[in-house]
Formats: sequence, C-alpha cells, structure tokens
Amino acid sequence: ILAEGDRIPADAVLVSCTNLSVDESLLTGESLPVRKVAVKAGSSYELARPGGDNLPFVYSGTLVIQGQGIAQVQAIGSNTEIGKIGKALQRLEPEQTALQKEMARLVSNLALVGLSLCAVVIIVYGLTRGDWLKGFLAGITLAMAILPNEFPVVVTIFLALGAWRIAQKQVLTRRVPAVETLGSATVLCVDKTGTLTLNQMSVQQLCVWNSEYRYSTEQSSNTYDLNLHEREPLPESVHELVEFSILASHLHPFDPMEKAFKQLGDRYLAQTEHLHYDWKLLREYPLSPQLLAMSQVWQTSNGDNCVIAAKGAPEAIADLCHFHPSQKQVLAAKVSQMANEGLRILGVAKASQADPPPSSVPPHPSFSANCLPDGQHDFAFEFLGLVGLADPVRPTVAEAIQECYSAGIRVMMITGDYPATAQNIARQIGLMQMGEIMTGAELDRIDDAELQRRIEGVNIFARVVPEQKLRIVKALKANGEIVAMTGDGVNDAPALKAAHIGIAMGGRGTDVARESAALVLLDDDFSSIVQAVKLGRRIFDNLRKAMAYLLAIHVPIAGMSLFPVLFKLPLVLLPVHVAFLHLIIDPACSVVLEAEPAEANIMNRPPRNPKEPVFGRKNLGLAIFQGLGILVIILAIFVISLYRGQGELDARALTFTTLILANLGLIVSDRSLTRVNIATLKSPNPAFWWVMIGGMVFLWMVLYIPFLRHLFGFSILHPIDLVICLVAGVLCIFWFELLKIISRKNGSSYHFGNARR
Repeated sequence: ILAEGDRIPADAVLVSCTNLSVDESLLTGESLPVRKVAVKAGSSYELARPGGDNLPFVYSGTLVIQGQGIAQVQAIGSNTEIGKIGKALQRLEPEQTALQKEMARLVSNLALVGLSLCAVVIIVYGLTRGDWLKGFLAGITLAMAILPNEFPVVVTIFLALGAWRIAQKQVLTRRVPAVETLGSATVLCVDKTGTLTLNQMSVQQLCVWNSEYRYSTEQSSNTYDLNLHEREPLPESVHELVEFSILASHLHPFDPMEKAFKQLGDRYLAQTEHLHYDWKLLREYPLSPQLLAMSQVWQTSNGDNCVIAAKGAPEAIADLCHFHPSQKQVLAAKVSQMANEGLRILGVAKASQADPPPSSVPPHPSFSANCLPDGQHDFAFEFLGLVGLADPVRPTVAEAIQECYSAGIRVMMITGDYPATAQNIARQIGLMQMGEIMTGAELDRIDDAELQRRIEGVNIFARVVPEQKLRIVKALKANGEIVAMTGDGVNDAPALKAAHIGIAMGGRGTDVARESAALVLLDDDFSSIVQAVKLGRRIFDNLRKAMAYLLAIHVPIAGMSLFPVLFKLPLVLLPVHVAFLHLIIDPACSVVLEAEPAEANIMNRPPRNPKEPVFGRKNLGLAIFQGLGILVIILAIFVISLYRGQGELDARALTFTTLILANLGLIVSDRSLTRVNIATLKSPNPAFWWVMIGGMVFLWMVLYIPFLRHLFGFSILHPIDLVICLVAGVLCIFWFELLKIISRKNGSSYHFGNARR
C-alpha cells in the first residue's frame, strides 16, 4: 500500500492507483517525477526498466511524491533494480594506480642493486685490505646510500598530506591513491541531475495570458524570465499567475513543482494580498489519466465566495477554459518555444463561484463541498498563463567547465533525462558538443568495439541506465583515458567504482554512491572538482620533484661510498655521516617539497599522458645527471685534498661539508623545475627555512664542537676551507639552473614528459 511520502520497499506492479507520481531519480537520473497508471485487468505484463510516464511499475528505493496506490510485489532484495546495482558493484575489482605499480617496481629494483653492491663492497674490502670490520661498515654505508627506504615513506606522506589539502577544498578523500590519479585525469564524466544541477525544481519563466486570450511574440511584457530578473521584484502583472499556481497546490507541498511555487510566493509575494493562509480548502479535484489537470476549491476568509485554482498540462488547462482552435494554436507555439528551452510547462487557470445552486445552499455564511459540481469542466475557468519550471544549473558550473577545458580535460554529460533537456543544460554550462547526442537505445544497438570508436566524438549521453553508464566508463578506459566520474544516485555507483576516480556528492548523494566513490564533494560544489584537480597536479609535480631529489642526492652518497673502496683510498663516509645526511634529506623530500606551491602553468597544460611512467627516462636522466655533477665536484675536492697531503681528517671534513652545502643547494634548485633559485626563495614555505637553517646549524656543530668533530672524524676547517666548500657547492647546481633559463627562453618545459594532446 503506497501513499505520498513513502519510500517504496520492493519492485512491484500497480493494481490500482490514484494520481500517483514517483521520484525515480535515484535509479534513472531524471529530475522530474513520473506518473504511474495501474495495470489493466486481465492483461499480461513483464517488469520493465525504470523511467518514463504512464507505466504500471514501481521500484524499490524510489519515493512516492503524490497520490496513493496498491501494488503487487514482483521482486525483493538482490532481485530488484537497486539490488542488481549492488551485484554489479561486487563484480568490480579496484585497480592499482600507475604510481603504486611503478613504485613497487622501482623499490624492488633499487633494493636488489643496493644489497648486491653491499655484498660486493664487504667482500672486496675484506679481501684486498684484510679489515673485515671496516669492510662491513663500508658495505652498510653503501646500503644506506642506495636502499630506497625513503621512497615508500615519501609517497605515503605526499598522498596523506595531499588528502588533507584537498579536504580543505571541501573534497573528502576516501581512497588515498585517487589523490595521485586525480591530477592526470583526461575525461570527466558528469551526471547531470544533482551534479550539474541542484536536483530541485524552480520556476524559471512566467508567461501571462492577456485578458483577450491572445499572445503575441512582440508583446515581450507577457513573458517574465526569472533568470534575467531574479534580483528584481515581480511585476504586478504576474502576481495573479503566481497566486493561483500556489492555490492550485497543497498547503504543505511534497511535490517538487508545488514546492517551487510555494518558494516563489514566499520570496516575492510575502506581505502582499496574494497569499491566503487563512482560506479554507473545500474540495480537491485530482489529476487523472483522462484529464491531466487538478483543481482546488477554496473558501475565502469572509465565507461568501469560492475561488477555484487549476493547474496541469497546458492542453488540459486549455480544454478546461474551452479554447477555440486559434487560441490552441497560439498556445501550442508558446509551449513549444518554452519547451525548447528545457522547461517543464504547466498551465494555470482560475474560476469563482459566488452563488451555489439553490437546492443545496448551506446555512450562511459558509459554503459546503456538497454544493460543488462533480467535475472540473463544470467551472467557468479563465486561463491565466503558463509557468516554466526547470532543475536549475549550479551557479559555479559554467566557470568550472571552462577551467577543465583550459586544463585539457574533456567533459562528458551522462544523464537519464531526455536529449533536448540535456542539450539545453549543455548550452547553459558551455559544454562542448563535438557531434551527436547518443541515447541509451543507441547504446544497446552497438557493441563495445563500436562504442569505443564512436565515443571519441560524443560528449552528451541521454536516456542512459546504470548498466550503460558502466559501459561508457569501460569504453573510455579501453581507449586509454584516465576517467573521473561524478554522481550522487544509486544508479551511479557501479560507474563510480569502475572509474579511475569516482567523485560522489556529499550533501545530496546517496550512501551507496559515497561508499563506491574515491572522493566525496562535501559542499556538492562542482567547482571543487577543479580545485581538487589543480591540487592533484600540484601533488604529482611535487612528488616528481621529491623523487628526483632523492635519486640525485643518493648518487654522490653512493659514489663516495664506493669510490674509496675500489681505489684503496681512505673511507669518506661512514654510517654516522649517512645518518646525518638523512636528517636533512628526509624532511626535505617529505615536508619541504610537498609544501611547494603549484607551478604557474599547472592548469594551462594538457594532462599527463596516461601511458607515460610516473618517473620516466627523461626525469630519471636529469636526476642522475644532477647527482653525477655533485659527485664529480666533491670527488675532485676529496682527491685534491689528499693529493696536497692534507690528511684523511681534512679531506673528509672538506668533502662532507661540500656535500652538505651541495645538498642544501639541490633542495633550493629542485623546489621548482622552471624557476631559478632566486625566484624560489620568494615562495612561501616555512618548512624550507627550518631545514636550511637547521642543516647549517648542525653542520657548524659537527665541525666545531670537539666531541662531535671527533665522532665524525673531522679536523677543524679554516675560513678559506669554508669558502672553497661554498664555491664548490654552488658549482654543483649551477649547470642545472642554467638549463632552466635556457629551457624557459626556448618556451619549453623539460620536466613533465610527454603531455597528452
């Protein structure tokens, strides 16, 4: 047994109903409620897919907006339409991101190399010099220099802090790997209802019919567009139209359209004589399949008059007003014009009855419902005009769409609504329509291979059901796209889970959608997606910087651990030295570079090519060359100091000091891969200054505090020695800064690899 406000508990077939309308947006994505009819006695039926008016089927999870009905249950639990979506979710397995795959490969390879070289150093040192203890220390030092212990930590910290930063933009991260994938998204699949729109009806246009029942397109004053005049008071000419649209609705409406009428009246007609909360409702004439109009009879506050308000399909209201053919022709033209703008149109009419039939006059002063006629046609209705309603677009969507295009992200609309409605919304938000609008029926007629071919030229999908949304996402993935999918209904859950990045609405979204998504928009603001994409790109850029820095600084550390062993020179680095270096390296790669602001062109370049490795050959080559440049210079400092006979302690102190200064310079240089050192120093980053100042203070302590100096095996450095180390440290990064300048003059960017175009 169904009544207004009920959440339907099962898939069922209606055996009887009265004026029943159901909101099926949970399953279909259609923003408007659909009318239901009962199945005819003796007829056969088969439960069909949800969507469309005048069908005898109701579905689990949908909401009764209006009317009553009795239905026979056909399916419950996992056999319902909503249950089938649950089954589809169980079959979808989450995929590893490109970063996860590449990081596992990189760590395993470096670990294998590090352990192998460690064993070689221990054996070579022990056999050639006979000192197995120092050989063991040299092997441990080399292992500490090469083993990739920082890489998993850096990835974890970057993604965790990235999730925190994105949360500050009102986007909740439910699956941390999505933070990395977000910046490389190439396609954004957008669900219309509740994502691009507010999923609530509002009055957009009021068309007043003149007293002579004629309408002329030259008479622009007859139409009032609320989109153009939303901040101005309503003109007096449309007050009566709004007044009777409210009188034709329930006092406490549940229907979205009736709610829209009430909101319009509360906003514009408050403190006027057009709102009648003291009138008494005498009778309601419900909508029926034979006459798609409803009327309500009100007794005025003084009790001596009845006012009748009617609303419904324009042709039904015209029938009640006994329009002649020419009037119907004019009405049809206006209705067609408003429908082309994507509006849902209702007609409004009024009537009055001051003198009830003498045979049934009740005692004065009140009228009675018994004195009213049996049908709506018995009233002398006067046509007042047309009301155009729509599910309004979110205010920030159009700007966000354009930012997506600037960032090279393709935007696709996938909706359960009709093609005309989808196309109208697309025009409002500036969505590029590359070609045809594909419907769900067309999707059913083509196979997956054909869909993969045609999807490159389609940006709008209409009348789509949940299984088809999933097919669309899979087709895009098969074409090599990185797919982000937004949605809020149960019907979106399989596609949200299948997409690389599922983005659910937090305010209006269903629990099923939020559980399936990787990201949740806490404020339901579409523009938050663009901010999240920007942050995702920034996080990915900074992660590359951190990885480049780690590889670069480990090259000289590994080289200075291995070189003295191979050439029978005094050891430069011991485990204590490498541990000291990590006091600078670890916060630099995990905190300093993570906090770096975004590059200036971050949202004016195409997304990264999905097939390109996270840390490709070009990036790897630059990092290794950076490290080799530092290695050559500090190795020269070490060899020259030994050649001059300064001794092991002097050589170690000079070499280590140069390495520390080169390390700090490398941090400055890698803060930006496009800006030179001086420009990066102006960027706000408190963690950077803490690391720089802390590194210098710790270096002074190990050089000039006797206990620490003895522990590190150093001698005292004189001012001239410090100048030599400083000059050598600057030379270590000079060539890389020069490369930045040359690259910028050529208008190229060398660090982002192959962009997708």
